Amino acid sequence: MLAAYFDRPGGPENLYVKEVMKPHPGEGEVLVKVSASALNRADLLQRRGKYPPPKGASDILGLEAAGSVAELGPGCTGRWKIGDAVMALLSGGGQAEYVAVPEGYLMPIPDDMTFIQAAAIPEAWLTAFQLLHFVGKIQKGERVLIHAGASGVGMAAIQLVRLAGAVPIVTAGSQEKLEATANAGAAVGFNYKNEDFSEKVLAFTQGAGVDVILDCVGGSYWEKNLSCLSTDGRWIIYGLLSGGEVHGDLFARLLAKRGSIHTSLLRSRDKEASNGYQLSFTEDALPHFSGGTSPQLQPLVDSVYPLHEIAEAHKLMEENKNIGKIVIEMPA
Repeated sequence: MLAAYFDRPGGPENLYVKEVMKPHPGEGEVLVKVSASALNRADLLQRRGKYPPPKGASDILGLEAAGSVAELGPGCTGRWKIGDAVMALLSGGGQAEYVAVPEGYLMPIPDDMTFIQAAAIPEAWLTAFQLLHFVGKIQKGERVLIHAGASGVGMAAIQLVRLAGAVPIVTAGSQEKLEATANAGAAVGFNYKNEDFSEKVLAFTQGAGVDVILDCVGGSYWEKNLSCLSTDGRWIIYGLLSGGEVHGDLFARLLAKRGSIHTSLLRSRDKEASNGYQLSFTEDALPHFSGGTSPQLQPLVDSVYPLHEIAEAHKLMEENKNIGKIVIEMPA
């Protein structure tokens, strides 16, 4: 089968399409013929040699995939049958023509949804869902600050916050991205490049601040995050785009607000936890992607690249120009 590959860590130019052995489904696994995958920041980090796959995971890039069931491994429970349209969050291997997936990782693709659209769901939406509901324990009426609001996770979080009856507030780096977040349901958005988002958040909330912060930026935002965090607020860190170093009185200021810091990496979760998130997401969120002409939840696809243009897709994400997900389409 064909797969995205690189021989040594480095830039996008190191990527190429390689013919590799097709996987065989093991005990309790399902072989999926992949129609589409999607790109994530983790793929860029892995390509640079900074985010190795977990022990036992495929070293092929790709943390999510959508396609059809091609083969059932021994010990499968009968939940899936050959030809079923499925999508999955993966620990690796999604950017290839086939991937073997534990059957509990699979989710049904909503009715009337294409493989391209479905490929934009697993990583971003499951990440946002578990951050909001399992880590942040979001409540109706709460205010949620979402950094990188126009990213895949950001756009998913905006819609899930709305679905939960809470108020999504975002940051983004351009007017175009802020307009996209507003269209997705953000109550208000601020350009972090030319305005102090903490001051703007405090003004918008009439001094109360936000109850939850979804932060993939890290070190450079800590002071502003704490400034606009409410008393008893939850600051959730799930990425470190600006690095992890902090200089200053973080703990004293956090203690003064009785705030809490939570951290989360979905890729490193064990199978039991991941299955729990996917089951809850399938039951509580997935039905809202269907609903005729106006579903409450919608994945946003920025662009689609064929597998042999994987390097160009990586370049686009590194330039931080995408709004929503960059999808990789497999050969027919």
